[in-house]
Amino acid sequence: MESIRILFLGDIVGEPGRKAVIEHLPGLRKELALDFIIVNGENAAGGRGITPRIAIDLLRAGAAVITTGDHVWDQQEIVDYFPTEPRLLRPINYPPETPGQGSVVLETPKGRVAVIQAQGRSFMQPPLENPFLMVEAEAERLRADGVQAIFVDFHAETTSEKIALGWALDGKVSAIVGTHTHVQTADERVLPGGTGCLTDAGMCGPDDSVLGRSPESVVWRFRTGMPTRFPIATGPVRLCGAVVEIDLATGRCVSIERFNRLIVAESAAETPA
Repeated sequence: MESIRILFLGDIVGEPGRKAVIEHLPGLRKELALDFIIVNGENAAGGRGITPRIAIDLLRAGAAVITTGDHVWDQQEIVDYFPTEPRLLRPINYPPETPGQGSVVLETPKGRVAVIQAQGRSFMQPPLENPFLMVEAEAERLRADGVQAIFVDFHAETTSEKIALGWALDGKVSAIVGTHTHVQTADERVLPGGTGCLTDAGMCGPDDSVLGRSPESVVWRFRTGMPTRFPIATGPVRLCGAVVEIDLATGRCVSIERFNRLIVAESAAETPA
C-alpha cells in the first residue's frame, strides 16, 4: 500500500498565527514525514481575509493549497489575485462566475491529490448554494477523472452540519475536516466507508485569547453589549489541525490524528538560573 501523509492546519489568525506557520512548516514537514500540506488562511490578514502577499508567503513556506471561508473577500486586493493562483481556494458553493475555484488537483511524487473547499449554510453569511449537493457532485467528478485522494475543508458554524456532511460523503472522499469555530474538537474518526473526519481543526493563533482576539476586548463586549474593536492577541501561538494518511490506491483514510502544538519562543522557554 502506498499512502500519502497530509497535514491540514486550521484557521490562521493574524500576524502571530501566520508567522508561526511560516516559520514552522519546513520543520513539521520533516518531523511528521509529510507529503502534502494544506492551510486555511482566511483570517491571516489582521484576522479578516488574506492578501496576495500573505498567500505567496504561505505557499513559499511549504503549503501546497490554501483554503479560505466566509472572510475570503475582506481584503479587496485578493479578488484580482484569485484567477492567477489556482492553489488558493474559495468555497465551491459560490456562483460559477465568482473569481477563483472551489477545488484543485495537484500532482505529487506519489500521485494526484484533490482539495475541495466548501462553506456551510447554518448561521453563515453570505448564504451560498447547498454544500452537500455541490461537494458530492465535485467528488463524483474527481473520482471519474481517476483522483482517489480527496480532502475537504468544510468551513461551517454548527457541529451538526459538519458531522452530517461527513456522513453524506463517507466513501466518496478521503477526509473532511471542519474549520471556522477556531476551537479544536476531539472527535477524529474514520467512518465505515473509509472517510476520515474531524469536526473542527481549531486555529493557528495566540493561545491566550478568545478565538485569537484579545480577551479584554471580547469580555468587555459581552459585559456591555457595546461595539468595539477586537485586536489580535499576543503571546505564544498554538498550531492546531490534523494529520491524515490516505491510501492512494483506494482513497480510503488509513488514519486521522489531531495536531495540537504550543509554540513558545526560545527566550520565553528558558528556565531562569
